[in-house]
This record gives sequence, structure tokens and C-alpha cells, in this order.
Amino acid sequence: MRRKVVVTGVGVVSPVGNDVPTFWKALCEGVSGIRRISHFDPSELPVTIGAECGEVIPAGMGAKDLRRRDRYALYALQAADEAWAQAGIDLDKEDPERCGVVLGSGIGGLETIEEQHLVYVKKGARAISPLMLPKILSNMAAGEVAIRLGLRGPNKAVVTACASGAQSIADAANYIRSGHSDIMLGGGSEASVVPFGVAGFAAIKALSRRNDAPEKASRPFDIERDGFVIGEGAGLLVLESEEHAKARGAEILCEIGGYGETCDAYHVVAPRPDGSGAAAAMRIALDDAQINASEVDYFNAHGTSTKYNDIAESQAFAAVFGDDMPPVSSTKSMIGHLLGAAGAVEAVACVMSIITGVMHPSVNYEFPDPECPVNIIANTAREGQVRVAMSNSLGFGGHNASLLLKRYE
Repeated sequence: MRRKVVVTGVGVVSPVGNDVPTFWKALCEGVSGIRRISHFDPSELPVTIGAECGEVIPAGMGAKDLRRRDRYALYALQAADEAWAQAGIDLDKEDPERCGVVLGSGIGGLETIEEQHLVYVKKGARAISPLMLPKILSNMAAGEVAIRLGLRGPNKAVVTACASGAQSIADAANYIRSGHSDIMLGGGSEASVVPFGVAGFAAIKALSRRNDAPEKASRPFDIERDGFVIGEGAGLLVLESEEHAKARGAEILCEIGGYGETCDAYHVVAPRPDGSGAAAAMRIALDDAQINASEVDYFNAHGTSTKYNDIAESQAFAAVFGDDMPPVSSTKSMIGHLLGAAGAVEAVACVMSIITGVMHPSVNYEFPDPECPVNIIANTAREGQVRVAMSNSLGFGGHNASLLLKRYE
């Protein structure tokens, strides 16, 4: 018999706030974090907008500590600290070998890769920093979180592009379900708002070029959408077995109900047009949770604001829910696409919907696309009982992940 997995802590770093209360308030008010890029001068790029996070300095870190870590790892550490503090875990009372981390990233330390490549080109191999490799590795954020918190159990990074965060949460939950672990951190982190990252995504025509109106650029399911907005941040959930959380008197926020994953096996960057891969992942998640589609109260869409992804995901919604589609919104409308962190940050939004009974809006929905007949929560938050929330994360390479969270009864 598999063990029930519950959520006891959440943490976030995002373009609209570097803690959960600030993040959630901004989402519910429809506040956009998309601006002209300020980390660097984007004037020479075809895309000059992005969704950046404010300065992040994890507690106790000085200038030397910050230099030794890429921003994507700093974001992960900040979100982990918040989630761990909310969970209220005293590691002295735990077996550290039954506590672990699964923390994904689509790219890892891209800022460091770009920085050190320029050093190599200008000054040669001898000028490369010995810190380069530890800073760029996609698994390093998971390792850093484990070191900071003293977690000696399972530790790994999932690298499945934009599905990384959701798949990391699911993998973390599976360690608990199987009885292998008692406590796991699951989530994702990304910091790709750098010239190299923006130029690369612009080259494949994936990004919105609405440079003159940044806050209007991300418009999922709207017929005037023209691409996603690159974002950055981190989201982490503290997961425990129900028995373990109850035994230590923890406050249980919600339950991980089910999870599904599939592959489109179709194209390296385009989704399968009929959305069948995403639909299959959604059905697997529902079956895993032993829940009917009609019981889903809210759906946090992948909703990237790209032409073909939004159409394919709409097809998936229609295939799974038919005419009984739950209310849908896209967090990316306000914070852009956080790549490997997206699914984790959006899972935090689902947790908050379950706790508060509020479903945040999808902003910039002005001109409905007849090819995307989704039940959008347009521009204004909606109140309502959220007993079951689902979230999609669909990544380059055809990776489809669907995560289902439930109110804890």
C-alpha cells in the first residue's frame, strides 16, 4: 500500500515577489512582473523584455558566498529556506538519510556559462575560473540545498526542459510513496534571463517581440499572442508522508493526489498538434489520484502564449474534460515562462488556490482565439472552493507532465 504524500511547506522566488505571500498577492491582483530587461543592456537583441527577479541574497551569505554560486542556485536556496521554515522541521529529530531533494533545472548555470565563455575568448584557457564547473552544473542547486539543510537522503536533478519542475515534485513524492524517504524537497530553479538565453530563444522565434508593451506581451490563449516571455525564479515544496507529518504535529497544506507523464515523440520544440500527449498525461494523473475529470475545480495551464502550444493544450483540455471544463488560468501571463522552474512555481500557485479558495486570473485575455476554447479566468481573480487543482508542464523534447493536488481531508 503506497503512502499518502502531503505538502507542509512552500517557497518561491519569482518576478512578482521573492516570498509566497508577496507572490500570491500579486497574482491574485493581476500584477505583471514583465518589464524591459535590466540585468544587462538588451538593446542589441531583437527581444528586450523579460520577467526578472529582484536581488536574492540567502540568509547568512556574504559577497564571497554569492560569487561562488550561479543565480539559479541562489534562487533555489532562497525558496528552500522559505519552504523549510514553513514546514517547521527540526532535523535533529529526523534521520537525515531519509530526507532528500529532487530539484530540476532546464539549463542550469547559463549566466556562468556565458560569462566564462567570454573570459575564454578574450583571455584564454588559463583565465577560466575554477568555480565555473560547480556553478554551471544542472544538479548543483539540488546539491547546494542538501548541503545547506543537511539532507543526506536521495538527491538528484531532473532535466526535462519546461517539465523539469513538475517532474521533480513527482519524483520527490514517489520516494515518499514507496517508503524510501520521510521528507523530500521537490521543485525547480532557473535563471536564464541572460543575453545568450534571450538570443537563443529569439532565434527559434519562440519569444514575444512586444517590446513596446512588456506587460501586455504574455497573453495565453489570446488570438494576438506572439510568443512567450522568458522568466526566472524558483519554487519548492516540502513533501512528507501523512504519517510523518501528523506524528510531528505539522500543519498540512494539501495532498499530492496524482501525477502523469508522457512523451509526444513528435518534434524537438513543437507539441503534437492534437494535444494527445498532454491529454494522456492528464488522464494518467486523474487515474493515479482515482479522481474523475468532473471533480477538478481548477486547472493551472502550461499556457505559454505561443501559437501552437496554446492550441495543442486547448485540444488536450477538450479531449479530457469535454464540455465540463474547469476554470483555467495561466500564471505565465504575469511572470513569463520560468522554463525548468515553471511547473514548480505553478504548483505553489495551486497549493495557494486550495488553501485560500481563490483562483488567480489569466491577464491580457482580450481577444478570444476560436482555436483555444478554454474556460479562462479572464483578467480578474475568482473565488470558489478548490478541492482539486491540476497543473500542466509541457517541455521541449515532447515532455508532458501533469500534476494533481488535493485538499487534505
